[in-house]
Order: sequence, then structure tokens, then C-alpha cells
Amino acid sequence: MSDQVQETLARIKEQVTNNPVVIYMKGTPQMPSCGFSARASQALADTEEKFAFVNILADPLIFEHLPAFQDWPTFPQLYIDGELQGGCDITEELSASGELKTMMKNANAKQT
Repeated sequence: MSDQVQETLARIKEQVTNNPVVIYMKGTPQMPSCGFSARASQALADTEEKFAFVNILADPLIFEHLPAFQDWPTFPQLYIDGELQGGCDITEELSASGELKTMMKNANAKQT
């Protein structure tokens, strides 16, 4: 594995570890660049809980290497409390059941 790949994976690990809730998406929550990212980030915003995002289109190395981080091939990717939750469909399912808000609230509470 090249130094560049190792550094990128270390950066991803740091982002996932240091943010209670982080979504890797195409674009930003205010200007998503794909429908799946739009739907997933909207589900997060609807909880009114704090979350971080990484625009993978602005960081080609993360775009390229994030799928290998947790063996999840698609975007967006949602991490809560350091664990991969899944993509758009799972985020929407968690939102519909009310679990998303609870998970995000609990993760954010650990940071205070």
C-alpha cells in the first residue's frame, strides 16, 4: 500500500473518530451533487442534530479510497459514533423509524 493511500485512510479514520456524526457525500448539505446525497443529508438535517460532512468531490483521494475503508462501495456513507451505518437507504430507514435522531443525539452527547 502506498504512502498516499495510507495517509488518506489515516485521514478518514481521524475524521470518523473525531466527528460523532459524519457523512461522506457528493457535494454539501446545502448543495448536494447527487440525489442520494441530497436525501441522506436531508434526513440528517431533519433530526436537527449536529453533523459533519465531507464533500468527496472536493477531495479526490477520499473519493478514491473511502470505499476500501469499510468495504462499502457506494456514496454517501454515514458514520455515527465511529461506525459505518450505511448509505442513503439505511439513513432513510433509520430516519423513518426515529432511530437516526436518537443515535445522533447519543453520539453528539459523548463529545460534550
